[in-house]
Formats: sequence, structure tokens, C-alpha cells
Amino acid sequence: MKKIGFGIIGTGVIAEFHAAALKDVEGAELVAVCDRVAERAQAFSEKYGVPYECDLDVFLAREDIDAVTIATPTGVHADVAVPAAKAGKHILCEKPLEVTVERANRIIDACEASGVVLASVFQLRLSLSVQLIKKAIKEGRFGKIVMATVQVKWFRDQAYYDSGKWRGTWAMDGGGALMNQAVHTIDLLTYLVGRPESVSAYTATLTHTGIEVEDTAAAVVKFESGAMGTIEASTSCAPGFPLHLEICGEKGSVVLEDSDILRWSFVDQTPEDDAILAKGIAGENIKGGSSDPKAISHEGHRRLIEDLSEVIQTGREPMVPGREALGAVELICGIYESAKSGQTYFFE
Repeated sequence: MKKIGFGIIGTGVIAEFHAAALKDVEGAELVAVCDRVAERAQAFSEKYGVPYECDLDVFLAREDIDAVTIATPTGVHADVAVPAAKAGKHILCEKPLEVTVERANRIIDACEASGVVLASVFQLRLSLSVQLIKKAIKEGRFGKIVMATVQVKWFRDQAYYDSGKWRGTWAMDGGGALMNQAVHTIDLLTYLVGRPESVSAYTATLTHTGIEVEDTAAAVVKFESGAMGTIEASTSCAPGFPLHLEICGEKGSVVLEDSDILRWSFVDQTPEDDAILAKGIAGENIKGGSSDPKAISHEGHRRLIEDLSEVIQTGREPMVPGREALGAVELICGIYESAKSGQTYFFE
């Protein structure tokens, strides 16, 4: 099989992870990059030894680009993804898919209309620990899920928000601690527990200045299944703690910290359960950036790029389909609506 040619749109911090991941995927190669800022694009292209373009249309016209990874600020994902889809390019889009449900749907609709694959960067789904939890849920081992907890108590200093004019804005960031940092874990919540029915929430900006969005949030969620859950998210919790996820059911409960299983307990315990708990499923190297956004590995991106390359070759479904990425955006936007109105928000 031929190598899949990838282009990267956007050459900021996260693009470095895309480029590093592409180097480690046997069935893919980086062929070009695109950024509207010429100096930034040139520096990136020289570092990775590929040509660059500042004109998106010229970039998308390249026949050697089969797929693109989108690494721009969130608020312009649709502005580059829709033209990419129309140009026939398959897409791996950074989280979150977009800043609003309407803009996220524009991307999804464009990809479906053009017959191209849309995959999303929610690499935490790929960890063995999450897949073990998903399998246990499918097998009914939790019984009825009754509660779920998400805690993303991270830390970002003022310099982080000051490092880019788009950071901390509604238009480009789409939100703060929820949309930017907690989105991965909120995706796990919808992936594992299902669609929300309603949410009540508070948000606030408690320790950072010069930003429009929240640095602290708390929400209570009721799911369509009847389960209840809580979400805590912040970028003001020094020094920053690992992400925390709990799934509790009438027949068993699991606690996850980053990608490590801390608790794996079921009423009907098996020898396999004992082995899982003893091992802790540690060391997968798919971690969160609790105190430093650069302090993550590119392993998750590598797996996603490898997956998309195989999807393009075989026609199967991607591990993280773009339409599923909509769930986290819907829930977070519902939290914002509840916090703004002071009332419970009900999902359609």
C-alpha cells in the first residue's frame, strides 16, 4: 500500500505533536504544511523538511495531500475543514471539533457531502484502560450505571493565556477550562455513559486576568440513561493534578487517573479483574497536561494518524469518528448556557 500523504494546517504548539507523530507512522508521511503567517510556516517547514503554503486554496490543490490534520485555533476549524472536505481531503481535526454545535455540524455535513473521512483527536479513548471500561460496560458488568465523576483540576499560569491573543476568547478558544482542557475527559464521559438529558452549572473566572472565558467550572449532569454525574474543571488548581474519572454502577465501580486504573471492583470479581487491578494498566504514555500543555507525548496522535491512514486504505470506520466528537461540544455548550441563564439546560 502507498503511504498516505498528510498536510498540516496550522503550525502552532500542537502541530509539533502532529509532525512528530507522522514521523513514527510507517504508512503515512508529511508532505506539506500551511499557515497564514509566512514566518511561522517557513520555520516549521524548515524544521521538518517539507514545503509550506500560506494560501489555503493552493495548499489544498496539492495532489500529493490525501489527508490533512487541523491544528489551528478552534474557532477557525470550520473555516479550514469545510474547504478541505470540498477539496476531497480526509481530515483529522484537533479537539474540540469547533466552538459551537452549529459550526461543528458544518464540518460534519461538509465531510459527509464530499465523502471524506472525518476523525477527531480524542486520544484518551484509545488507552487500554478506557477500552477495558468500555468493554465492561458493553458486557453489563456495571449493571445500571448510577453515577459518573469527572475532575480536571489543572493549572495554567497567566503567561499561558498571554501567549496568544486567541487564547481565552469565546470566538477562537470557544471557552476556557471546560472547552480547552476538560474536553478530553468530557468526551470520555459521553463515550462511556451516553448522551446527557440536562445539566445545571456554574462557571467563573477566579484567578486569571484579560480572558473572556472561565478558568473554573462545576456542573451536575443527568443522563438519558438516568445516571447522574458531576464535572469539575479548572486551570487555577496549582500545581495541577491528573485527570480523574469515576464510573459507578450497582454491580461495580472503576476509578481512572490519567490512563491508569486505580480502582477496578465488581460484585462478581474474576481472576482477570484481579490481574487488571494489580497491573493498574499503567505506562501507556497517553497522559494529560495537568500543569504544562506541552508535557504530553505524541503517542495518542500517532495512533490516530495510523488509524486514519488505515481507514483511507480500507474504508472501515475510524476509531474516533467526527460525528461522535460532537457530543463533548454539545455538553460543554449546554453547561455554558446553564451557567449564563442560571437555569437547568435541557438537551434536544
